[in-house]
Amino acid sequence: MKASLVILAAAAALVAGTANADTAQLKAKGCLGCHDVDKKKVGPGLKDIAAKYKADKGAEQKLVAKLKSGKGHPKVNASDDELKKLVGDVLATK
Repeated sequence: MKASLVILAAAAALVAGTANADTAQLKAKGCLGCHDVDKKKVGPGLKDIAAKYKADKGAEQKLVAKLKSGKGHPKVNASDDELKKLVGDVLATK
């Protein structure tokens, strides 16, 4: 029974479009307080961010810098590697 619930929860996450993003890490860093996967909260949805930067080759670097500096977005307390992973996950959201 428990295995069925775990499988059902995983399937629901896939349907919701969160399969590409590490939602646990996004939540831990406070991202999901202002962003949702597919709709605007305080900030744009993760899918909208991914679509906006889809053709921008330097998007990852720009977004990491923005998150580190706190200019135009609240500063995120994370290492460079964590920020690159978070931004990469967000940009891969479909």
